[in-house]
Amino acid sequence: MGRRPGGAPRTVLYVHSSSGRYGADRQLEMLVTGLDPSRYRALVVLPDHGPLAAALRAAGVEVRVRPLSVLRRALFSARGLSGVAARAVGDSVALGGLARRRGVALVHTNTSVTLGGAGAARLAGVPHVWHVREIYADFARWWPLLRRLLLTADAVPCLSQATRAQFAGAARARLVPEGLPESALTRRPVDRAVARDALGLPQDRFTCLVVGRINGWKGQDVLARTLAEPALRKHEAVGLVAGDAWAGEERHEQALRELARSLELGDRLRLLGFREDLDVLYGAADAVVVPSTRPEPLGLVALEAAAAGLCVVASRTGGLPEILRDGETGRLVAPRDPPALAGALAQLADDPEQGRRLGAAAAADVRERFSRERLLEHTQGLYDELLEP
Repeated sequence: MGRRPGGAPRTVLYVHSSSGRYGADRQLEMLVTGLDPSRYRALVVLPDHGPLAAALRAAGVEVRVRPLSVLRRALFSARGLSGVAARAVGDSVALGGLARRRGVALVHTNTSVTLGGAGAARLAGVPHVWHVREIYADFARWWPLLRRLLLTADAVPCLSQATRAQFAGAARARLVPEGLPESALTRRPVDRAVARDALGLPQDRFTCLVVGRINGWKGQDVLARTLAEPALRKHEAVGLVAGDAWAGEERHEQALRELARSLELGDRLRLLGFREDLDVLYGAADAVVVPSTRPEPLGLVALEAAAAGLCVVASRTGGLPEILRDGETGRLVAPRDPPALAGALAQLADDPEQGRRLGAAAAADVRERFSRERLLEHTQGLYDELLEP
């Protein structure tokens, strides 16, 4: 199944919104490098020559680069949306021409914020898969319009039940669970003492880690306020922030630095920038914190940290409760609640064995439920379904 008459694999055109090394980027890499070569081959279009483009090319995947119209949160206004829509027309024409020239069988838009793939599929006369990795709870005014647009696709895979719930039972919206890359399954945190030496951290301080883009909703500011709570001040707990801001949105990082100064955190909050050495970061951390202030579509950081055996403390919102069970495989706290988060972390600081127990239980659980093989099976099965005569 999935092959043309004569046995040639079909080409899938993937359109993606960034070329970084964050959650959706890694999921795309895992998908396109894992396709059954007898059934499908990938042609990927990215907006720039970033790390993802380099990684895909190194794996033998064909990559084309062109500027793409991407719907960012700051553009949710009448003027912003009209501008994105106008630029998306150009994307549709260019991508549709590429699809026709290359005999593309299907277009897969990997995030709902990239709009040009829909028009490209229509111009090429092929099915369109529109992957939704976002929750639009903060944009109630615009969501009905965007939902109608997304449901023009032949299939709308959603990475969690929380994400799928936005479509109110629409048949085209279906759950396709995320997968854990091989790197996450084989990752072993570096020895604690070695990792802390590498990062210049005290050996005896309780240390928590946040991984992800620095922006207005990932909760790095919540971590800063949490460190200022008495429950963690008495432990002199350290917080690590691994990640950077989107280009053009560096104000979020500056605001975080100013907040840390105003709270007199000193070196108890450390901004490390983007880092790929998660084995070192995990080795140094007593807990991974996912303090998102808005609903997380799923929470790949929580998923990968849990797979590595780390204790994860996360906001009880969006898809995060689909990964963790409070008190069994992690800890869940109310979002935007520094005292509650500080209380959960202080318990781990007082009882390190609790963190080890929760981390071990989480690793066994998520490795079974979120496998790369399951992601590939669901996705290629979807392609087969859409391409059957």
